Amino acid sequence: MSKKTICIELFQPYAQYRNPFTFYYAQTYPLPPKSTIIGMLQNAVGDWYGYKRWYKNEKDEDKNLWWDNLKVSIHGGFESVFWNYQQLIKGDVTIKRMNNGITLWNQRMPLYSAGITSQRSPVYQQELFNGHLYIFLKGKKDLIDEIENALKNPQKILYLGRSEDVIFVKNVHSEVNWEYREKEVKNFFRLEYPTYIKQDKFPIKNKKFPVYSIATKVIFNNNGKPISNKSQISKHTERIPDFETVIYTGMDYIVLLNSPIGVEYFKLGNKTFKIPEGFGWI
Repeated sequence: MSKKTICIELFQPYAQYRNPFTFYYAQTYPLPPKSTIIGMLQNAVGDWYGYKRWYKNEKDEDKNLWWDNLKVSIHGGFESVFWNYQQLIKGDVTIKRMNNGITLWNQRMPLYSAGITSQRSPVYQQELFNGHLYIFLKGKKDLIDEIENALKNPQKILYLGRSEDVIFVKNVHSEVNWEYREKEVKNFFRLEYPTYIKQDKFPIKNKKFPVYSIATKVIFNNNGKPISNKSQISKHTERIPDFETVIYTGMDYIVLLNSPIGVEYFKLGNKTFKIPEGFGWI
């Protein structure tokens, strides 16, 4: 299977990558999880929910190129964080006829009305401002080529996270745009930009970095079968996520090691991105 690697350079004015494990306020992840990135890419190529990419492996198991083949390494960060006060809709929203018209209902009351309406849940929402991200993708060449073409010639407005969190793709870099080398690192290495690193078995010595559980894939099933369109989602649809525990490193940090590891170096202009082999690709 022929492989290819690209790097998406993008700017995002605002973002909120909701951490589902926070309840009293809506915390955001500092960088987008893999599942969020894959959702953006699926939207770009028109492969809704990845239904075009299922295949059988040598063990006759159902696999998907998006989640089981595509590897992602996220780098970059945002200029600042702020808080937004919002009222969120709780529960399902349904459509009903009322006064010879169509009305949205929630919790057995009109969602929007001049009179009594359904309750909202007031919450503080953490949001990110002015993000500069570099997203490395590695996978099957045919899929990477399709992604590259869709990002260079977008047919729609792209977003990463919420539908209002639009992105501006500044460039899509390929192997000809960077200098690449591999090196064994014995004691430490320095990261210029924040990134995610898999925590499991990573030989880190200075355990001072925050840890997050991020979604790596999300599958929507109806009666055990993956859906192919948003219109198929109902209250009976099963949402099945997978999570990976990752270390989040800040800007310009030194990572001390207990044992040697291999590190991939990607020099892109005056920027160098370092990806620990086996740990930096999620």
